[in-house]
Amino acid sequence: MPPATASSAPQPSPVRAVLARDLPIVRLRTSVAAGQLIRVGRGIYLGQDSAPGAPPPDPSELRRRAIAHAQGTHRRLTARHVFSHGTAALLWGLPLWRTPERTSVLVAHSAGRGADRRVQRRVGLPPETDVVLIDGLPVTSLGRTLVDCALDLAPIDALVVADAALRAGAQRDEALARLAGRGRRRGIGQAREVVHLADAGAESPGESATRFVVLRDGLPTPVTQAPVATRLGTFWTDVAWPAFRVALEYDGRVKYAGREDLVREKRRHDALVEAGYRVLRVTKEDIHGHALADRVRDAFPPGTDLRLTPRRHLNG
Repeated sequence: MPPATASSAPQPSPVRAVLARDLPIVRLRTSVAAGQLIRVGRGIYLGQDSAPGAPPPDPSELRRRAIAHAQGTHRRLTARHVFSHGTAALLWGLPLWRTPERTSVLVAHSAGRGADRRVQRRVGLPPETDVVLIDGLPVTSLGRTLVDCALDLAPIDALVVADAALRAGAQRDEALARLAGRGRRRGIGQAREVVHLADAGAESPGESATRFVVLRDGLPTPVTQAPVATRLGTFWTDVAWPAFRVALEYDGRVKYAGREDLVREKRRHDALVEAGYRVLRVTKEDIHGHALADRVRDAFPPGTDLRLTPRRHLNG
């Protein structure tokens, strides 16, 4: 299908956290035993939102638990705070390569002894212009979130967030301007590389991760959502090098719901091949190591002058 239109409006979360202090101890224990509440942090539980017409829960249990932990942390913190980095990306509804194991929050002062180890505190509150409310939680703006993640997350996670942030409406020029004001701090080289390479055409974490691997290993920059005219109509490839007629298609675990999906994808694949494309299928297992870059290089036409220039800032 053609690329979708970007939107910067975060979607309301169906997740609702419950604090232990809000329930009588007997009811808390009964609800946990019945599986109605799941402990996600110190004194914080995940409860199912059963309001009429409520959207279905996020299919990723880890994602739901991370959101619940952020909600519970917000209610427990008494000093001013703002959620940031991977937690902010999560609350913005951006797809992630990996769900953060800790809740990231910006605070005015460092925590004292006995603080929740699942909360990663960074000292330094952002200006009010960089704070938005999402479901009642203070969160860094989309542009600030993009930059924070580009600076501090692992390179593959950073590119996934950057792609998604651009797709949601963040601006590359604004991100680069923000980075220019960060001086020569640690991670600045990676962040600039990530922002320059970010592509709003990536429609899933898997597509972004596929691009990350080939970019990291020095292959030419590919095109996202490249249109290919076939006998069955125009198809848009996940990642491609149109000049060399090579395309990569990322296959996620939930892509094929049944036999009809498999047949449809087989016809699509055959049509792309008949149109002159070499089509390589990519799964999550292919993201590890360097074998994918070798497969892509072998798929290029014989005699192609490929001078690999690995990007050192993506090899962190």
